[in-house]
Amino acid sequence: MNCDDVRMTLRDYQEGRLPTAALGEIRAHLEACPDCTHVDAVEQELTSALEHRLPQYPASLALKRRIAAQWKVSTPKRSGWSWWRPSLIPAFAFVALVLVGAPIVYYERVAFRDANATSAIVGEAVNDHLRVLSSQRPLEIESGGLHQVKPWFEGRLDFAPSVSFEGDIDFPLKGGAVGYFLDRKAAVLVYAHRLHPISLFVFRASGLHWPTKDGGTLTTQERGFNVVMWRQSSLGYALVSDVDRRALASLAAKLQSMP
Repeated sequence: MNCDDVRMTLRDYQEGRLPTAALGEIRAHLEACPDCTHVDAVEQELTSALEHRLPQYPASLALKRRIAAQWKVSTPKRSGWSWWRPSLIPAFAFVALVLVGAPIVYYERVAFRDANATSAIVGEAVNDHLRVLSSQRPLEIESGGLHQVKPWFEGRLDFAPSVSFEGDIDFPLKGGAVGYFLDRKAAVLVYAHRLHPISLFVFRASGLHWPTKDGGTLTTQERGFNVVMWRQSSLGYALVSDVDRRALASLAAKLQSMP
């Protein structure tokens, strides 16, 4: 294996997803190549430092009290059937708890799930941008124009990245590379704005809990970086940089408006 082959499979190597023979070849290459060993160490350090594990939150005390308040029962006057009524109280309480508490718990769980999914996908976009910034070789293909960069991805990805923006004087296209977004390969295109690099990640969106509906745009900030994400058809797009939010939104609009 040469350096390019090893660096393209480092993530799979570190996570043990390669066949035994490939693992041995990469291990042997790393022992003999100081540059790739350094890249491997940086990748491991970034993955360890930037990985998020969001906590699971139990129902709050206030929520429990609100639910309990819905099924408090007053003590009625005893009647002829009071001898068997006590046996029905637990059943009534359970039904009231289900009817009142279930919708509240359901919507809280949905809200937590959506918040966790959004945080995870935004955090991955920022992590991948940091990997581009820290890489000794962030561009595998230097830009000679989009007509040169896009064909370079053929055979290196299991999809065709749909990007038509050639770059302009405000946002020149610097080049591209193959990367990863979560568990799938991604096309990485690097634009620039003055001295600021801007990473665009294009990846298959299937199987991801997307934070917005098809056509919607998510604009947020994470760890000092501005992030714009959207989905078009089967592909997801993540644009990350430390440029001003309005400048990043301008580039996102150009990318989204192209046919």
